[in-house]
Amino acid sequence: MDLGLTDRTYVVTGATRGLGFATARALVADGANVVITGRTEESAAAAAAPLGARALGVAADNADPEAPDRLVAAARERFGRLDGVLISVGGPPPGTAADNTDDQWRTAFESVFLGAVRLARTAAAELTEGGVIGFVLSGSVHEPIPGLTVSNGLRPGLAGFAKSLANEVGPRGIRVLGVLPGRIATDRMTQLDALSGDPEGSRARNSASIPLGRYGKPEEFGRVAAFLLSPAASYVSGVMVPVDGGALHGF
Repeated sequence: MDLGLTDRTYVVTGATRGLGFATARALVADGANVVITGRTEESAAAAAAPLGARALGVAADNADPEAPDRLVAAARERFGRLDGVLISVGGPPPGTAADNTDDQWRTAFESVFLGAVRLARTAAAELTEGGVIGFVLSGSVHEPIPGLTVSNGLRPGLAGFAKSLANEVGPRGIRVLGVLPGRIATDRMTQLDALSGDPEGSRARNSASIPLGRYGKPEEFGRVAAFLLSPAASYVSGVMVPVDGGALHGF
């Protein structure tokens, strides 16, 4: 299938590793250009290097109010256009309602929620017909995940914002959607399994609860995200798409 990605340009945040990098790599493999962000110039440049001339690494913090304008400008300056964004940030700190602090909530809100809203809002003003705005969220949009209370509080709100934005910009031919990773074998998942004190046992128990019986691979997520960002998915908008091996209990 030709996804129609050739020479299109996307900003992918938090893409120096994990799900963001897997998506950037899938986009480039199909002929797209990507601007990928990391916390430092060094990490962003190192991640972009193996992707070749179609990738540009830019240091950006999602919590920085000036980051959205800089990223849009970087895409236009380097590649001459902007066709979409995929907004991905690191997961908020684990914890329960009783032990997550105000500072943890405040910091996570600035980066995970408000930073995503700012970039989506900026992209919506810049994109034209055929543009797309994607959010990397979590299965916690539908089902709270034990031990991830901050994520459980913020991700559903972003899904609601995404749905509202989809309704607002749809008449202009711009799509908005969310991608909901389940248990994908990333550094983040390794960290969460380690919190149990028995990483191997935790992974075995979690795998047993997934109908496909295993954790996903980052590239499996990346291929789905790249498809959803592509013109091949031109009639998909306003939805949350799970990539979780069937783990979501609803439908």
